[in-house]
Amino acid sequence: MGHSATFDYQTYAKGGFFLGLALLVIGVVGSVVGHTFFEPLPAWENTLFVGAEFTGLVIGFFSPIVFGIVLPLIE
Repeated sequence: MGHSATFDYQTYAKGGFFLGLALLVIGVVGSVVGHTFFEPLPAWENTLFVGAEFTGLVIGFFSPIVFGIVLPLIE
């Protein structure tokens, strides 16, 4: 069986981790700055920041595991 495409798993693992880290930082900074300067944040903004934090944690945690460990072993 031939390989149809080769992926650079190291780049995807690093990129996914840094994307997750960026989302986490944006969510935390947005929430802290929003509550500090604009105390009554609308519900949609609070939900957006919390969602960014959660999504950042999930992407930052699972991206290195999936692209750095699992997929190279499966290939």
